[in-house]
Amino acid sequence: MSFADMKKQRKSNLSSLIKESEKISNPNTFGEADDRYWRPELDKSGNGYSIVRFLPAPDGEDLPWARMWNHGFQGPGGWYIENSLTTQGKKDPVSEHNSKLWNSGIEANKEVARKQKRRLNYTSNVYIVKDPAHPENEGQVRLYRYGKKIFDKINDLMNPEFEDETPVNPFDLWEGANFKMKIRKVEGFSNYDKSEFDTPSALLEDDDKMEEIWKIEHSLKEIVSDDKFKPFEELKEKLDRVLGLGTEVASAPKSEDVPFDGGQPYNPPSTPATAEVDSGGTEEEAMGYFQKLAEEA
Repeated sequence: MSFADMKKQRKSNLSSLIKESEKISNPNTFGEADDRYWRPELDKSGNGYSIVRFLPAPDGEDLPWARMWNHGFQGPGGWYIENSLTTQGKKDPVSEHNSKLWNSGIEANKEVARKQKRRLNYTSNVYIVKDPAHPENEGQVRLYRYGKKIFDKINDLMNPEFEDETPVNPFDLWEGANFKMKIRKVEGFSNYDKSEFDTPSALLEDDDKMEEIWKIEHSLKEIVSDDKFKPFEELKEKLDRVLGLGTEVASAPKSEDVPFDGGQPYNPPSTPATAEVDSGGTEEEAMGYFQKLAEEA
């Protein structure tokens, strides 16, 4: 697709993005160093500020985001930190095991299942408008991993609540909006509640320069390609080893079969149980922490 075609089709792109976001709103490997990725740096107080522009889908791809489910929890046999096959609409051993725990009807089993919840994150290309901590990043195109909280802000902009509000496609180069990232430390966790989109405007005044930006975007399909997922049997073997499985899950009489898709990862033994980490809706900080602990172990 040419840049001119992309410019012409951007109006229809908003409606398709809205449909995709509604599917998500209604129901890569992580922890690795990768210089394609950018993340805001926080000061000693845990606060941070930066401005980015979410970019349209890369040339040849349909969506401006990639969505990934993953798991991160600890068992008696070590850590289980893996991408979930449910990302690809396939069966995943953790989800199957959690369903058995939930359907047992035993509250203790349900609690274990909750602690092994799959976690959702998104990845998009962003143009870094302002990065006070690292001004050398400004003007670069990087990948940014985020989670539900920020995605909800994107969705709210595309699907405004009131009739007098105009839908805005934040990924549009001409009529999108810069995202002002305002991060505060609240109760020990990064909080993105005050982050907001600016008034809609063109990213740059020069179409040629915007085309250059578009052409150097990173592939999002590659993030969720088949090679980012281990086969079911390999994941099952690891899950059995981590959890020390080998016996059937006990069942309570007359329990109802309830599909399970909830919970949160185990806290490491030295970490007190707390509320879920809120890193702007992204689980990157939490998963990176789990990965680091697993590597140290």
